[in-house]
Amino acid sequence: MIHTTTLCRFGILLRTLIFSLGAVVALAQTGLAQSVPNVTRKVPPVIVIGFVGGFIKHDNLVHSEVQLAARLRKAYPTGVDVETFESYHGEKAREKILSLLDANHDGILTSAEKQNGRIIIYGHSWGGSEAIALASKLEKDGIPVLLTIQVDSISKIHQNDAVIPANVAQAANFYQPDGLLHGQSEIRAADPARTIIIGNFRFDYKGIPYKCTQYPWYDRIFGKSHTQIECDPGVWKQAEALIRSKLPSTGGKVTATR
Repeated sequence: MIHTTTLCRFGILLRTLIFSLGAVVALAQTGLAQSVPNVTRKVPPVIVIGFVGGFIKHDNLVHSEVQLAARLRKAYPTGVDVETFESYHGEKAREKILSLLDANHDGILTSAEKQNGRIIIYGHSWGGSEAIALASKLEKDGIPVLLTIQVDSISKIHQNDAVIPANVAQAANFYQPDGLLHGQSEIRAADPARTIIIGNFRFDYKGIPYKCTQYPWYDRIFGKSHTQIECDPGVWKQAEALIRSKLPSTGGKVTATR
């Protein structure tokens, strides 16, 4: 016959085991709950930043830079964030990028959040110069850039649009050499081992009829060829193809060639 004291001890031991098991299960559930955000954390969109030239407004649809942005927004309603800025609002563009990369919205970018950056920057004239200036700022922030595109880039004071920073994977330059306003004829990589220069593509508008009829009259007088490359559909078709090559496919993948 089992002694009463033994039964009591067994009951106490059983209750202790059940309590301990419940605590282990609770801890496991807590650990799983804490790990879920890391698994389901939202991936930031591919970010496309376009800079218009001169003192043009960022939403002026007469200009090819803005038209390109509009086409991309329509083609990629999700997974891609397309923004346009004036050529003097590089810091505003940088703040927008930092905000989009901040997945948990805590105001602090982790190394992982920075490396998740998939950024494309393009611009015309002063906007081309600002595109490279922004890429340089992002390099200091530790943020990579997939692609930069300059169209008849004209360097602003205290900026160097000829040297592509090492955080840029690929860069392309479209230019024309004529007139008072003409673009940077050659770009080079600060670190050729990290940046591929796709090419310096020259366009010549001598003898070609001026077709930028929606542009202001003074553009034709003071910057005819500079304006012609901006409103040349052939130039922007090539720029758009380069950008789209980095955007999500139907499978949601992004090309990030180095």
